[in-house]
Amino acid sequence: MTLTPTTEAEACEAVSEAAAAGAPLALEGGGTRSAIGRPIQTERTLSSRGLSGVTLYEPAEMVIAARAGTPLAEVVRTLNRRNQALTFEPIDHRPLLGSFGEPTVGAVAAANLSGPRRIQAGAARDSLIGIRLINGRGEAVSSGGRVMKNVTGLDLVKLVAGSWGTLGLLTEVTFKVLPRPERAATLLLRGLEDSQAIRVLSAALGSPFDVTGAAHLPAGLGGGAQTLIRIEGLSFSVDYRAGELRRLLRGNGSADLLEGEAAAALWRAVRDVEPLVEPRQDAVWRISTAPSRGPELAGVLGRLCPGSRWFFDWGGGLVWFACPAEGDAGAGAVRAAIDQYGGHATLVRAPAEIRAAVAVFQPQPEALARLTAGIKAAFDPRRIFNPGRMWAEA
Repeated sequence: MTLTPTTEAEACEAVSEAAAAGAPLALEGGGTRSAIGRPIQTERTLSSRGLSGVTLYEPAEMVIAARAGTPLAEVVRTLNRRNQALTFEPIDHRPLLGSFGEPTVGAVAAANLSGPRRIQAGAARDSLIGIRLINGRGEAVSSGGRVMKNVTGLDLVKLVAGSWGTLGLLTEVTFKVLPRPERAATLLLRGLEDSQAIRVLSAALGSPFDVTGAAHLPAGLGGGAQTLIRIEGLSFSVDYRAGELRRLLRGNGSADLLEGEAAAALWRAVRDVEPLVEPRQDAVWRISTAPSRGPELAGVLGRLCPGSRWFFDWGGGLVWFACPAEGDAGAGAVRAAIDQYGGHATLVRAPAEIRAAVAVFQPQPEALARLTAGIKAAFDPRRIFNPGRMWAEA
């Protein structure tokens, strides 16, 4: 049964009744990411889809607020009309997961979603400045504000971002926004092997030329190796920085300059993990590590997991890794590599039986697990929200 309240008061009532009955609730927005995380067994789903609409937009203040069930596309259209944008380029999981529906702005906050621009603009939580949330007692709670300078009180905003609906139902979110760049251009270098490509990306990111995207697609992902460096801003500035980056990177082959839809399509593909969509039966991991260690980590995993493929975002700090969904879907190898090289890993795509058997999110040290359990108990004492989605005990 799916409950779809249309007001915050109705949502509070639904949560209060579930808490009183001890009936767990699966929380969802558009339902496009329900296959991420450990499978949860609930008879009821509480959806935010009925809580929709932009509630505040102040272009001069560069702030937008919307109810949590508002389609992300609606927020984007609203901002586009004033040449503004969300800064963090949130990933759309539908191509990778084969899911349907419309991603919601509340889910972007709840899962702390971001894309290639994170290296320059930060993650969703860095732009999230206010929330309204219903806790496990059925109480409406607000934190943050509708202006960027409001940082008083306990920062529940950052705590809730990335909690995947395990702490409460978001009913409204407020983001700071920025002007859309006048122009975007991408330097494309071809034929670099992984280690050389990451050195190139590190040099670009370490330069003063304000790179907003740095990705590498190895050979074998539908073509030859491609190394991508994006620069955005005023047109004359893009021209200048492109020229300076070409000089900086001399000795690594020629760099083509791509613009328009050809460049935009490349970055959408990186953002949405399109190079690893097929074959659909493969498991897909999202691995964060130090950029300098990304190529070696991927190489080790490639040797341990025959038939695997990968590519790099965030200058090498984000490794998207696909391997056959057999046995533990590479979980043992991935966790061992994280222990050796540092970082964390999330199993984004795998059959439900594998997600039920292995750690989907990065296992927590004992002290952090106790802290997580305490936070869960404070927000959701009856454990009714997405029980066990992130960790079996949370």
